Amino acid sequence: MVRTGVLQEIRMQRFEDVHERFTKGRLSAAEAAEWLGVSERTFRRQRTRFEEEGLSGLLDRRLGKASPHRVPADETARVLELYRTRYTGWTVKHFHERLVERHGLTRSYGWTKSVLHAAGLVRPAVKRSAHRKKRPRRPVPGMMLHQDGSQHLWLPALGRVVDLIVTLDDATSEIYSAFFVEEEGTASSFQGLLEVFQAKGLPCTLYTDRGSHYFHTPAAGGKVDKDTPTQVGRALDQLGVEHIPAYSPEARGRSERMFGTLQGRLVNELADAGITTLEAANRFLAADYLPRHNARFMVEAGEPGSAFVPLRGVDLAEILCHQEDRVVARDNTVRFDGLVLQIPPSPWRAHFVKSTVRVHRYPDGRLALFYGPRCIARYDAAGTLQEDAIPQAA
Repeated sequence: MVRTGVLQEIRMQRFEDVHERFTKGRLSAAEAAEWLGVSERTFRRQRTRFEEEGLSGLLDRRLGKASPHRVPADETARVLELYRTRYTGWTVKHFHERLVERHGLTRSYGWTKSVLHAAGLVRPAVKRSAHRKKRPRRPVPGMMLHQDGSQHLWLPALGRVVDLIVTLDDATSEIYSAFFVEEEGTASSFQGLLEVFQAKGLPCTLYTDRGSHYFHTPAAGGKVDKDTPTQVGRALDQLGVEHIPAYSPEARGRSERMFGTLQGRLVNELADAGITTLEAANRFLAADYLPRHNARFMVEAGEPGSAFVPLRGVDLAEILCHQEDRVVARDNTVRFDGLVLQIPPSPWRAHFVKSTVRVHRYPDGRLALFYGPRCIARYDAAGTLQEDAIPQAA
């Protein structure tokens, strides 16, 4: 299923749930609009279309049509050329006024600023510090999840620090997934998200720090580059889950306080249980500790219900994994991460030489090759072809 289709399905399922709450008087129009991430006017317009046409009325009618507001490329190029050759160093406001006065520009100041920022000719102004106050929780589970890792001496018997990866809900502080790994990274993030999404459904947003496996940040401590997504960013975008970066430890206060609680309790519990290995610690965490922790520290959501959306007809494991394109060599093999993956005979093609295939690496290290939407081979973590997993023609 292409990304557009997935997003349309998620949007319609989420709207049905919100519309039902609205018609029963449990949400006002303003609250329903906030839940959906649109303006109140947009929600009222969508509600009218939904009540008149059903789900088909929610389909985005802009798809496949060129925007009537799209600015011609030559006009953008002219503005950039003027700034480079005549107005270098001018403030955006001054430059825009001059364009309107002497060069016949009819575009807005905001458009001019965005063009100069995108071209790297003008740096965005430094944002002033805002007054900080405790952020209220989201009203229902599934509106926002937090995922974070904490490096700590969780198991003193190991003699080294390891990472605890936790995914919890903002509305209730319920921990949906927690496990130990040697080092936090893309694979551990995917593992946690897969556990939660399969069990609960898709949330509205995910809130994380700006670790390199979550975001690409060109300048240390600066803004993230959302135009250059990481593997995690690509997967979340494909599923229509908004990814929100945190810019300070205080912004992640909910998860930071939770890790303080875990460091004060879990270390002692693991030691008391005589656990000395990561495998045993993960079993203890899932079967024993987490149910007790949630029963003790969960809070009641502000409103009944859930914002999670179950995703039908999509294999989450094939999205929440590392993906890279490769060109098949003349011997019908693909090189990936130091491994040579031999492509077996296929019912769809005589060979795949010079074709572009997509390598999937799953959180447990297994690999697969895809040609378009079709899986053409699967391998174990060492690159050995799994004969019993070779796809057959339908």
